[in-house]
Amino acid sequence: MIDIHQHGPFAHLRLARPPVNALNPELCLALVAAVDEAAAAGSHGILLSGGARVFSAGLDVPYLMSLGDDRAALRTAWEAFFAAARALANSPIPVAVAMEGHAPAGGCVLALCCDYRVMADAPIQIGLNETHVGLAVPQSVQILLHRTIGHRRAERMLLVGAMVEAREAQAIGLVDALATPGNAEAEALGWLESLEGLPRAPMLATRALSRADMIEALSTDRLDIDQPLRDWQHPDTQHALRALLARLGKG
Repeated sequence: MIDIHQHGPFAHLRLARPPVNALNPELCLALVAAVDEAAAAGSHGILLSGGARVFSAGLDVPYLMSLGDDRAALRTAWEAFFAAARALANSPIPVAVAMEGHAPAGGCVLALCCDYRVMADAPIQIGLNETHVGLAVPQSVQILLHRTIGHRRAERMLLVGAMVEAREAQAIGLVDALATPGNAEAEALGWLESLEGLPRAPMLATRALSRADMIEALSTDRLDIDQPLRDWQHPDTQHALRALLARLGKG
């Protein structure tokens, strides 16, 4: 599920669940373990990447739909996804993400939990497009976007499920840097390397203070896991999800 390599003091975690790195519980929990293991092994930072066409397509909707009315299994899947987001947000070492492909919905959430976001300068998109498939964006996830691009702009994007291309994403602060296609990983790794010249303890302490609001938003005490479970069963949501499966040829 995760290809793991070491680049000097940095751990490289590449999502490896073809074809689109859809986030099922197995992949999410593998990411949690890989992030924890990288920090425990003494890595100075983490480089996260995904597929060439799609960084991650977000939650595995066909899998979730296959669960039917099994509320316990649906809860397990949602909890695994938020555990993956929480692992990135809570990582004690910096995380840079390199996106060579699209990052919709849950893929965007993972990216928002990273310290530094690099996207290929190509016709690829990123955003929280949940309303297009009948889902309300959880409040905790909305906070991630608010803190990144500002409350008002985030509100407008969330309402219509807007996806933006790489250059617009950089212009509004959703991504930090663009790279020529094929070089997003090198660009993200370069940012991690730039931190090596700083006094480490003060840098990490400052980082922790700066990210405290994000960590709080994703905490189990703050996160309302019942909200997506309630929304999932709404007739409007189920209709939109079935339409999505039909478009994917999995209906």
